[in-house]
Amino acid sequence: MKNGFKNISGRFVPLDIENVDTDQIIPARFLKATTKEGFGANLFRDWRYINDDSSQPRMDFVLNQKAYSGSILVAGKNFGCGSSREHAAWSLVDYGFKAVVSSFFADIFKSNALNNGLLPVTVSESFLSQLFSLSAASELKIDLEEQTITIQETGLQETFEINAYKKTCLMNGYDDIDFLLSIKDTITEYEKIQEKNYE
Repeated sequence: MKNGFKNISGRFVPLDIENVDTDQIIPARFLKATTKEGFGANLFRDWRYINDDSSQPRMDFVLNQKAYSGSILVAGKNFGCGSSREHAAWSLVDYGFKAVVSSFFADIFKSNALNNGLLPVTVSESFLSQLFSLSAASELKIDLEEQTITIQETGLQETFEINAYKKTCLMNGYDDIDFLLSIKDTITEYEKIQEKNYE
C-alpha cells in the first residue's frame, strides 16, 4: 500500500513536446530490472544526458534546469504513446512525479499510471497552452477529491474525469488487493446473505 492523496500543489515541470512515447520516457535498454525501484534515474535518459557512458547532462532539457521543479509534469498532447511497457509509469513515479497533465494520454499508459499511483490529468488544449505560457515560479493545485486543476496565480480552473474506482484507490493508497481487503467485511456479509438465500 502507498500513501494516498487528495490534492497535489506546487510548481510543475513543463515538457512542451507532443507524442512522447514510452521508449522516450524509459528506453528499452533499461528494462532489465524486475522491481519498480531505480527507474527514475533513467527517466528521459536520451534527452537528459549526452550518452550512456557519461553523466554529463544536456542543459537544454527541462529536467536539468534548476528553474523548474515539482511533483507535477505538464506534457504535450498524446503522452505515453507507443509500447505498453508499465515501466514508463514506474520511472515517472520513481523520479518523484505524482501527476502528469496533458490534453491526451495513450489509453494503456493512462491505465498503467493509475495502477501505479500516478494521476493522469486530461485538460483541454487551450488550458494546456495556458500552462505552457506560465513562468517557472507558477504553481498548480490538483484537487483529486473535487476533480479540478487550478492555476494558483490566476484562479483559472478546469475539471477532469477519472474512473470512480481508481479515484478511491489513489485517495487511499490502495492497489487492487488493498481495495478488496478494505471491503472484506462487506464481502463476507454479502456471502452470508447469499448462503441463506440458497438454503
